[in-house]
Formats: sequence, C-alpha cells, structure tokens
Amino acid sequence: MKALDELTFDNRFARLGDAFSTHVLPEPIAAPRLVVASPAAMALLDLDPAVAETPVFAELFGGHKLWAEAEPRAMVYSGHQFGSYNPQLGDGRGLLLGEVYNDAGEHWDLHLKGAGQTPYSRMGDGRAVLRSSIREFLASEALHALNIPTTRALCVIGSDTPVWREKQERAAMVLRLAPSHVRFGHFEFFYYTKRPEQQKELGQHVLAMHFPHCLEQTEPYLAMFREIVERNAELIAKWQAYGFCHGVMNTDNMSILGITFDFGPFAFLDDFDAHFICNHSDDQGRYSFSNQVPIGQWNLSALAQALTPFISVEALRETLGLYLPLFQAHYLDLMRRRLGFTTAEDDDQKLLEHLLQLMQNSGVDYSLFFRRLGDESPELAVTRLRDDFVDIKGFDEWGELYIARVAREGVIDQAQRRKRMHAVNPRYILRNYLAQKAIDAAESGDYSEVRRLHAVLSNPFEEQPGMESYAERPPEWGKHLEISCSS
Repeated sequence: MKALDELTFDNRFARLGDAFSTHVLPEPIAAPRLVVASPAAMALLDLDPAVAETPVFAELFGGHKLWAEAEPRAMVYSGHQFGSYNPQLGDGRGLLLGEVYNDAGEHWDLHLKGAGQTPYSRMGDGRAVLRSSIREFLASEALHALNIPTTRALCVIGSDTPVWREKQERAAMVLRLAPSHVRFGHFEFFYYTKRPEQQKELGQHVLAMHFPHCLEQTEPYLAMFREIVERNAELIAKWQAYGFCHGVMNTDNMSILGITFDFGPFAFLDDFDAHFICNHSDDQGRYSFSNQVPIGQWNLSALAQALTPFISVEALRETLGLYLPLFQAHYLDLMRRRLGFTTAEDDDQKLLEHLLQLMQNSGVDYSLFFRRLGDESPELAVTRLRDDFVDIKGFDEWGELYIARVAREGVIDQAQRRKRMHAVNPRYILRNYLAQKAIDAAESGDYSEVRRLHAVLSNPFEEQPGMESYAERPPEWGKHLEISCSS
C-alpha cells in the first residue's frame, strides 16, 4: 500500500494543451475535514485506507495542498442541455488534478468537484455543497456495488466555507475517479466551433488512451463509436433493470466510456412508476425514468453528428440502429435473472411487462418485490406478495403464469434459487430518504450516518445483521423529496 506522496502521475490529457483545458488552481475551503472516504476506491490508487484520517488527506482534497506532479486543469466542452445546444460549458466547479496510474498499470483521473471558480463557471461560484457531495459519493459507490458502470468516489471533504443556494450552506469537495472524464460534449465542442485539427487530436487521444484495440480496425473511429453505442446500451439497461433515474441526461453528462457520470438529482425508484421524474426542475419530464432509453439514443445521435468528419452518415446510422436491440437484449437478460429464470422463452417479455403494469397500478415497491420473490418457493412467494397489489385477481393470474414458467425450467433446488436471485436482487439500495437522513446528520456535524450508510450500500446483496431498517419501505415523506440540479 502507498502513502499519499507515493502516487505516480502521468497527466496525458493535460499534455493536449490549452485548446482542450485551462490551468486553474483549486481554491481552498476553510477548515477542511474528512466526512467519508471509500477504502475500495482508495484501493484503486493502491492507497492505504489509514491515510484518509491524516490531516494532509483533507488538505489535499480540500484545495490547500497539491502534489508537485499534479497539473490541475478545467476541461472545456459543450453539449445539449434539455435538448438545446449550449455552445460552451466546461468544468465550472471541477478540476482534473491529474492522472495517476496504479501498480496494475491502470490510469485514473483525479477529479476534484467543488474546487472553485474556473473560466467556465459563468455566473456560478464554482463550489459544491455538502449535501450534493454526499449524494454523489454515496451514489457512485452504491452503483459500483450493484455492478453498474460508474465513476468512483474517493472521499468527501467538508468545511466551514459558507455558500448560498436556496439558503446558506457549507461548501464541500468530492474527489471522483474515472479512467477518463471525456464526454460526448467534448466532441461536440470542437465540431460546432469548426476546429477540425483539435477534434482529430481529441479523437486520436481517446482512441489511443481508451480504445486502442479499435486502432487495429479498418475504420478506427467507426469501431470506437460502435463500442460507445454498445456500452451505453448496456449501461442504460442496467439503470432500467435496477430502477435508477439519472435525472439530467444532457450530452455533457454522458461519458465517452459508457459509465454513469455527473450525479445530480438522481433517484432510485421506491414505488414502481415508469413515468417517475426525479428532477423537480424537469417540468416536461424529458428525463423521466421511461424516457432514459430513447434519450440514450438521442444523445448517441448527437455524438454521431459530431463524428461525421470521421465516419460516413450511412455507417453512423447503421451503428445507431444497434442501440435499441442491444438495450433490449441486455435488459431482458437482467430481468430474467431478477425473476429467477435461467433459460429464455419467447413470452418472457410479455410476462415482465404484465408484472410491471400491475406494479405501476398498485404502487408496489420495486426493489423489495424482487428481493422477496426469491425468499421462498415461487408458490409461497407469490402468495405472500399478492397482498401488495390492488388488483389481486390480476396478480393471481400473473402468479399462475410465473409459477408455470419457473416449473418449465425443471427441478429446482430452492436454496440454490434463493442464492441465485439474491445475488442480483439487492437487499439495500440508496433511497432518497436514507441519503437525506445522512445529509441532515452531516450538516449538524455528525458524519457517522454517512459512513454507516456507505458501508451498508457497499455490500447490497448480503443480509447485514442489525441493518434491517435500511431495507425497509420508505416512510411517506421519504417518497416525495424534491431534488434539483442545485449544488
């Protein structure tokens, strides 16, 4: 394990120069202190978890100190926000401190969010607040534990620095990790500003650093785009399967690597609602839960437009056509496993859609239903779950079809079935009300609940003694929390 001063930097993106990013130093926050750290994320950098408790740790990730080898840069990009093109965005409150490679040869961006003003802050103060930093930290690590591709979060550093949003709050910084912070919006920026040389340089950088195998293909850019389509189809299938709502799927929030990126007003479904809108600023429901699938395709189309200097329109259109079939295949495979099926049948899609409609009409808790479905034999589970449904007759009809479907798989060992289903159906998810309780305590100076919740969510599929309250259905007030882009 390494100490903080033993990290090895290789700042590849910074070497692209000033056309791609601007050198900016982080602005320190007052009285920096550790709120929470992720030992699993620290392990990606070969860091000893004990260093998180040292003063220098909070000073480094609170903007007071900097490695000599770090080259903090604010990246420039553009993007489509709620469907409208914004010509220049960029890191308005984040800084790419540098790129570190670990003993396994993996490169990780160190990206400090809430680091102060940059040339791209526009009218903002460049700060993040404690609540949004905690939410991003918890979501990053919770999604990773659910096997959903995501940025990772190393730590949250709190402070005494006041910031104003709807009310006065305290500034915080979150350090996130990713193999790359290049977004769809990076390619859009150079395309729409008509800078073909820089766009090609960006493309060559992304290919060499993140898709080197595509360089062996006859058309490297097309091979890269195809992989981006494939990764995003799988990512959004996992979002839908686990009831995750991103909330702000602007193209500047879409990673070129197909990982969950830039957390804002996200939420996991409590009661199943296909039309759920987690961002109360999203008046038209553009980024509702069910819309995430077509919006994923829309965003890929926006990226395709920016790649037309390198790829023919016909090839781009053909590759985009892969998205929906790939999404459907990944999604149905995941949902079959969540239902306990080990084989595929033609009517599985119809059986699933029937169930989701019944859940929608009755406001059934999405995560708890699937977890409980695997607790007992199909017959007993269906009998116990029927009381959650208003349309009991309709659920009974579904239950008969489900039991018959399971029976067609042959002799089933219930212990093995339970183990298999519990391995894909989490006992614990990051519900908004759990995050809010942790935030309320942290804003009062008590970080124990944030740390406890993080520990629980880091092992979501296993029963954890004494943690039953984290697996309960939320109270009524917890279902109606309003989350916005404000941070």
